[in-house]
Amino acid sequence: MLTKQERVTFYKSNEWKVVRKLALTRDNYECQECKRNGKVLIDQAPSLVTKRKRLDVDHVKDLERYPELGLELNNLETLCIKCHNQKHNRFIKKENKWATDEKW
Repeated sequence: MLTKQERVTFYKSNEWKVVRKLALTRDNYECQECKRNGKVLIDQAPSLVTKRKRLDVDHVKDLERYPELGLELNNLETLCIKCHNQKHNRFIKKENKWATDEKW
């Protein structure tokens, strides 16, 4: 398994940047999960529209457990940030601090 520092180094590497670009191009800059669900999220020029990226390139078999597949194009797919976060259970539900407050 890769450590956090090893993953950071991997994602900063030129090899990753090249393969990431290939995956985005192959997937036509479209979220593949949204596409499977009948929606399309396209991100043609993220740096011109906003500073935030809207698409990620996800490892189907995650990098932490399968580092040997890290640069395999067949192990990569383009996902929007929302789908990528859902896949990895990264959503933190914010508690409504007023939910139990007495209403006047």
